[in-house]
Amino acid sequence: MTDALSLSAALDALVAVATAAGVDAATARREGECLAATIAEPARGAFVDWSEQTGRPRSSEEFMDAASRGRRYRSAPTPAMNGLALARSPQAPSYAKALADVALAAASLGEESPRAVGNAATAAAAQLGEAAPTAVPTTAEGTGLDLTQPHEQARTGDHFLAQMMDQLTQVQRKIANLDLQQSDVRPPVELPPTTQGPGVDGAAPVATQPPPAEPDKPEEPAEPEPEPKSVEELLAELDVLVGLTDVKGEIHRQAAILRVEGLRKDAGLTSPTITRHMIFNGNPGTGKTTVARLVAGIYRALGLLTKGQLVEVDRSELVAGFLGQTAMKTAEVVRSAEGGVLFIDEAYSLAGDQYGQEAVDTLVKEMEDKRDDLVVIVAGYPVPMEVFIAQNPGLESRFRTQIDFVDYTDDELVRIFGVMATAAEYDAGDPVLERLRELLAAVQRGPQFGNARYVRNVLEAAIGRHAWRLRDIEAPTIEQLRTIEADDLDPLVADGPTEPVDWDPEPSTEPSTEPSTVEEEPA
Repeated sequence: MTDALSLSAALDALVAVATAAGVDAATARREGECLAATIAEPARGAFVDWSEQTGRPRSSEEFMDAASRGRRYRSAPTPAMNGLALARSPQAPSYAKALADVALAAASLGEESPRAVGNAATAAAAQLGEAAPTAVPTTAEGTGLDLTQPHEQARTGDHFLAQMMDQLTQVQRKIANLDLQQSDVRPPVELPPTTQGPGVDGAAPVATQPPPAEPDKPEEPAEPEPEPKSVEELLAELDVLVGLTDVKGEIHRQAAILRVEGLRKDAGLTSPTITRHMIFNGNPGTGKTTVARLVAGIYRALGLLTKGQLVEVDRSELVAGFLGQTAMKTAEVVRSAEGGVLFIDEAYSLAGDQYGQEAVDTLVKEMEDKRDDLVVIVAGYPVPMEVFIAQNPGLESRFRTQIDFVDYTDDELVRIFGVMATAAEYDAGDPVLERLRELLAAVQRGPQFGNARYVRNVLEAAIGRHAWRLRDIEAPTIEQLRTIEADDLDPLVADGPTEPVDWDPEPSTEPSTEPSTVEEEPA
């Protein structure tokens, strides 16, 4: 076996693919760093390896900040991946594979951690969620994968990590295959080897030249880029989401209104200006971000936005440490979202101090200046959002559409768990689902309950425990590699790491305070 791809090499490869795809290199690298941090967060000593591999100063605070920003990438595509998928870019499969390589490398940071592998598997599965077909194959034969082959990049001598890497790599390969099928992009043709093997006398390989190109053969015209997703396709993706009946109806209504408005404008008829900005009211994990991503694509398909990307932020990404800097920071975020949707989670946190007010004032000005190519969606708990909007006249006049996201029922959460497990190519039978129902019945509900986020955390922990179960099996069968058992859904690890995180391996040089690792990520 060969050495695993390092995080540093994986990040370099991600930047190279991003450059070829027209994605800003710095943006791609930051996405990769945040993705790696959130995957490795449960592993003891991971921040030391992460700092070394990214070239950043050894700082637990910087690692934690990156992990916090990257948590959303464990359940949804990164902004750059989302943009490439919406545009059906031929580079989308390559970018997704590069992100999966980053996830694979991040799983080996720090000490062995089954929870980190669970994070990596679900994050890898999420990166092409926008581009994957609705019907995901549920058998190994449906993917064309040989799950019995050892991982070609596992670390030498590390049997347990090799076992975990095997499973993660299968998820990565399956996702890449599905995306190639969806976007109708043919896999690259393997070139002939550039060296010939050693002779019978054991001589070293000798470099050979590729065959010369035929001078008279005309070059084949480049294949046209596929069309971006249509409104009908995006609405169909909305309709297959679990639950959200009222939300789906309102988005369909908004799409119809905006379509007619565009047709009237094209026909030279007058039409009232319709505010496109929205308020999403709901508790965490109720699908607000997922729907916002689809809204961005729908608006692009309707010609209301030029790019259709989703940029998701919270207070920390808008507010700076000093007055005056917040305006610049907020304006920079808005510029990155121009042409798409700016999604501000927990927007009510901007109320109550002069720093937040400076961000709001800047946001209102930017919304006016970029009103033709920017949509802003603010989201959060229902009551705080009502107070926040009412206290800001500049916002109240711009947000006329409110959509309420209700909590999922137990049946809907069980269905969501099944969809997530299938997307990651794991089998969750009836005993597993019954165990999940027991967990759901016992968990305390309230505004802080994570809804779909909760069941995703359960699945991530189950994947890690599944890998730990197989650590001593030299050649697990396909069924063993795929099957999650009821005992894997341990309630003690459903919402947190499987072991404490060592943020301070060198007490003499680093602060001794251990930050909390409990997840409080955006919805």
